[in-house]
Amino acid sequence: MKDNKTVIITTLNAAWTEPNSIFDLFIESFKIGYQTETLLKHVVAVALDQKAYSRCLEVHLHCYALTTDDLDFSGEAHFMSEDYLKMMWRRIDFLATVLKLGYNFIFTDADVMWLRDPFQRFYPDGDFQIACDHYWYNYTDLNNLPNGGFNYVKSNNRTIQFYKFWYTGKDYFPGKHDQDVLNMIKFDPFIKEIGLKMRFLDTVYFSGFCQPSKDLDLVITMHANCCVGLENKIHDIKMVIDDWKNYMANSFGDERNLSSRTWTVPRICG
Repeated sequence: MKDNKTVIITTLNAAWTEPNSIFDLFIESFKIGYQTETLLKHVVAVALDQKAYSRCLEVHLHCYALTTDDLDFSGEAHFMSEDYLKMMWRRIDFLATVLKLGYNFIFTDADVMWLRDPFQRFYPDGDFQIACDHYWYNYTDLNNLPNGGFNYVKSNNRTIQFYKFWYTGKDYFPGKHDQDVLNMIKFDPFIKEIGLKMRFLDTVYFSGFCQPSKDLDLVITMHANCCVGLENKIHDIKMVIDDWKNYMANSFGDERNLSSRTWTVPRICG
């Protein structure tokens, strides 16, 4: 981006890149969002299998093939399945490498709809900033429940050490996914020892199906979290797209009212 060291990263497999699936909706959100379309040129879509990579090249400018020997991530990885866990930890390992290369990043799941530019809402003093399934307290309170599907991370010694520490958690907590491990290690004295500034993003702005923002005047992203099953996600994400289009159509007209500024989702995912 402007600083030549920040990139937006998402990861994809074949199931999520089928036509009219998650990836197409992800790209559409940038195009219909407020001042977000220009951010698309800074998105790198990391494909976890060859089919996803080929599909990415058809519709997107920046694609990166991240293949893993003897592993096939092309199918729908059901929550907490063996493939799901391997995929999540492969992602953490990859993002750690990005930090070591000196790049800041926003990591975003492809089921996060980008509706406004998020950079104005990040905390200037944060090293590691993460969205939440549930935001209960203030932005530094460790009791907030983070969601690894959207985070902004600056490359420095603190975050590099943190990601290494996080990744080793897969061995100390076998059978747990990255988000569960994060919820455990965020209280570890090591975090304070390295001086990592962890910040939690308010769901008023960085929203999701777990805790939807009540006001579309404020929302920046909408994540299909707390939702199991690809078809369920697609159904409710399409409703997000429709809600946003309706909101934008009425934002500057006489028909603008409270109902056009609130979500009709989650529906199936709720």
